[in-house]
Amino acid sequence: MASSPVPNRTTHLGETQRRDAWWLELLPIIILFGGFGIYATARAFEGKFYEWGPYLSPFYSPLLSFSWWRFSPALLILGAPLGFRTTCYYYRKAYYRAFFLDPPACTVGEPGFRKNYSGERRFPFILQNVHRYFLYLAILFLCFLWYDAIRAFVFDGKFGIGLGTLIMLLDVCLLTAYTFSCHSLRHIVGGKLDCFSCATFGVPRHSAWSLVSVLNERHMIFAWASLVSVGATDFYIRMLASGAFKDIRIL
Repeated sequence: MASSPVPNRTTHLGETQRRDAWWLELLPIIILFGGFGIYATARAFEGKFYEWGPYLSPFYSPLLSFSWWRFSPALLILGAPLGFRTTCYYYRKAYYRAFFLDPPACTVGEPGFRKNYSGERRFPFILQNVHRYFLYLAILFLCFLWYDAIRAFVFDGKFGIGLGTLIMLLDVCLLTAYTFSCHSLRHIVGGKLDCFSCATFGVPRHSAWSLVSVLNERHMIFAWASLVSVGATDFYIRMLASGAFKDIRIL
């Protein structure tokens, strides 16, 4: 007996049989990601209060200065770290739900039926596929941030530790954990292999894949922790540079 096709049913925003407060999951994403976006944009265009003593804001690292560039130096470098976070697999899920409501949550209706839905195969969302290349840039930027963190231990040519030193060190550690827990990096080092023993450098690649896999399990935590830390680090250095705060010298 032939079965008749199931007709397409138009869904409505928020339509669901779930009885839990699913919308509460969206609030932290909207507050943290949206708030960070506003703050980072304002700081990028501010173009001042980004350096104090041995401290350099992560928004302005590496500090670039050209005679032909009349705008904030942050605008020369923020594209790479911003692109890495924007195309991140976890963040894509988070902001698709929180800001695009696509969908708002699992088994929750979207605003209308989408006949022409094409996923990430058309512009502009096809640009999400360059995430791996932003990963390479993010690793390069980590080198500059580690240099800045080490330089933060030197005060007037002498070894020292300030509160800003510890803040910068914590920030670069969290950024490193976030970067090296990336899904793309896990795929590159060994996730695409079916047989490690059959591959070139199979043993070290398996060791690297195992380490990245451990970090990858906590990728969401590192994503939010590093987002907060990089914003807090910039804010602290800005307050020092503007004279609103005084750095606490520990050693």
